[in-house]
Amino acid sequence: MTMDPHHRAQDVLRCKLCETSVPPFYCDTCTINLCEVCVGEHLLDESKEHIVMPIKQRGFTSNYPTCLYHSMKICELHCEHCDIPVCVLCISSQKHQFHDVTDIKNTLERKKNVLKIDLEEYEKYIYPKYQEIASSISEQKAYLGENYRQLSTSLNKRGREWHRRIDNIIKGLQSDINDIEAKHLTVLNKHEDEIATSISEITQSIVDLKKLLHSNDIYYVNAYKSRTVDFKRLPPKLVVSIPKFSFQRIDREKLFRQFGSLTAFSIKSEERKPIGVESSRTASSSINRPLLLKPQTLATIETGYDHLHDVTCLSDEQIWTLGNNNVMKLFNLNGKLLETFHTNLGNQQSNISITRRGEIAFTDNSDCTVNIVKNKRIQEIVKLQGWMPQNICCSYFGDFLVVMQSDDRKHTKVVRYAGSTEIQSIQFDHREKPLYSSSVLCNFKYISENRNRDICVADHFAGAVVVVNHDGKRRFLYTGPPLSGSIPFKPVGITTDSQSRILTSDFHNYRIHIVDQNGQFLQYIGDCDFSCPWGLCVDTKDNLFVGEKDTHKIKKIQYYM
Repeated sequence: MTMDPHHRAQDVLRCKLCETSVPPFYCDTCTINLCEVCVGEHLLDESKEHIVMPIKQRGFTSNYPTCLYHSMKICELHCEHCDIPVCVLCISSQKHQFHDVTDIKNTLERKKNVLKIDLEEYEKYIYPKYQEIASSISEQKAYLGENYRQLSTSLNKRGREWHRRIDNIIKGLQSDINDIEAKHLTVLNKHEDEIATSISEITQSIVDLKKLLHSNDIYYVNAYKSRTVDFKRLPPKLVVSIPKFSFQRIDREKLFRQFGSLTAFSIKSEERKPIGVESSRTASSSINRPLLLKPQTLATIETGYDHLHDVTCLSDEQIWTLGNNNVMKLFNLNGKLLETFHTNLGNQQSNISITRRGEIAFTDNSDCTVNIVKNKRIQEIVKLQGWMPQNICCSYFGDFLVVMQSDDRKHTKVVRYAGSTEIQSIQFDHREKPLYSSSVLCNFKYISENRNRDICVADHFAGAVVVVNHDGKRRFLYTGPPLSGSIPFKPVGITTDSQSRILTSDFHNYRIHIVDQNGQFLQYIGDCDFSCPWGLCVDTKDNLFVGEKDTHKIKKIQYYM
């Protein structure tokens, strides 16, 4: 029986086993439709674990993977340590006995959040940037022909100029040759005429002498005057030096220098700034924004700590804090507590930073570890040996920087990590002198990476902000402006903004220093009634958040116009 094509669409959904129309069930494991009669038969198949649901729920459940080690089981869990899906039988085995295990749906949700972040970066930043690069290449190709035509035009113009000058030289020399030849011919003609005249006279003398020899006329013979003496004096011999054309050997190098030559053709690759700094900032970051002469306090947030250690922006509307009671707190700008996370840090001085994925990174010097909070669990990233972490800064490019001090308190360095892998260590200057101070007491050091990739460390004990470039080469040391007061400059918190300006808290003088990327002091933020300013961070709009250590308050400050 042939199906009516006009009714074919409503007969698409059929039971996979018996072809019954509009089956009410769906097996998510086998991805097939089932009628009421066939459901029981399908569940009798024990080769795999079937998940059967009403067909209306199809697509709203996760497609659980089949276990690689237990083919009849599906994986509803995820091992955080091994980062693989696992089934209940895997968990009961010794292989995953002490590993953290979570619901695979939570892992899926977390992974999807990462996918969303990646998709957003591709769509907003990466793809447009590559389009911009491709467009610039097209523009270069469009100008290519014109540029080379101009080059050929300049060459031909120079050639014509040289040809014209050489032709003029040739014409001048040829004219000289013609003049000399004419003069030479004139002299020869004159000399020839004089010789011809003498020959004529000699010929006549010969004729006359022959006549006289045959004549007996005494009168004519007696009248003869001899001219042989005259003719024996021969006319002068003309010696004419014909000019020759002399020239120097053509010196190719001199010729090229005089005529002109092409500069060397070269193609080199210039490293572009990685996507992540400029793209994550507002468009105003490229503008030289003026500073407010009198910064304004926009909001004040009460955190509830006894001592507030650090602050970091999760977004323009939310800010994470770390205090002295083992708790990290997330607040909105209205001061509402949105989330808390308990740690084992106790009262020790520590700090927090936010990764590009929005995860909290923090140091724990009690067990010398660097950690990240993932899925509300602490995941150890780095375990240090012989060193204690003091501060951490998450880079705009995915890695992170840790400033640390040796166990004997004699050495300090900054280490860059990609995940748990050390990729850079910064400790000494070009003279092998330590870049950073080391001390048992008051050795606070905060760290921030600038938009130009400089690494900035607020060295409290040294009373300076130490700035090195991305390669670890020292750029400058900022110790405060001249005549800055009787109380020494002892920086603690530090951050940077979209203008690559450095902001550091001058704890003892109750103010914030604003310094440009070359170490030039710009101005203070000091009229905001600060009390023990400590931790600093800025949002994407360059609003400054100041954590006051002893009053445990956060102040949001506007310092740009």
